[in-house]
Order: sequence, then C-alpha cells, then structure tokens
Amino acid sequence: MSELLDRLTFDANGLIPAIAQQHDTGEVLMLAWMNRDSIEETIRTGHVCYWSRSRQRLWRKGESSGQEQKLVELRLDCDGDTLLLLVDQKGVACHTGRHNCFFIALRDGKLVEIADPLVDPELLYK
Repeated sequence: MSELLDRLTFDANGLIPAIAQQHDTGEVLMLAWMNRDSIEETIRTGHVCYWSRSRQRLWRKGESSGQEQKLVELRLDCDGDTLLLLVDQKGVACHTGRHNCFFIALRDGKLVEIADPLVDPELLYK
C-alpha cells in the first residue's frame, strides 16, 4: 500500500482524480476524487470509496443509493496524478439515474442529452 501511495501526486487539498470505468465493457462511468484514506479503504474492502468535496467526508459509493462499485483493478497513470478504477458497477453510476455521468454531448454546436435516466433519482435517494 505504501508503495502505491508514495507513487501518487496529490493536489494541494490532498486529492487525486479517479476515473471509474466498467471493467468488462470499457464504458467510462464517472470521475470523482480520492484521498489517502479513501484509497486505503477501497483497497482494503474492495468497494470503492471516494472523498466527497461537497460533504467534506468519505463517500462510499452506493451508501445511500445502493448503486455500489466493486473494485476489479486500480491503475495509476504515468505521472501518478490520476487513478483509473476498473469497477463492476451495480446499477447506475450517476446520481441522475443514468448509467454514466457523461450524458451531455456537444453536437452541431448544441448541448444535447444523449441518455435518459434508467432509474428515478427520487427512488435512489429516498
């Protein structure tokens, strides 16, 4: 664990961006932030834990929605300043009820929603 943490470059707030990608399809699901504690917990438990910048606390993916991410593999980029998490996503990854967070595309100069919610967000966060 210390070898991994020593290779990482955290920002001034002690955070590093983490991209979550579905391990078997390659679909990019979301980007979130991690700190040392969330990385350690993720590796220890096998369930992805992020740092919530808005709540200023650890955020265990799926803790309120049930839409968990199981870690399959953790990778770091060549500079050690970004993580790639290959995950097995249970349900939807986005708080809007969509499978991933990248559902707004720029097409012909206009922003277009290219995916509908699969789950009502009200049901995810009762």
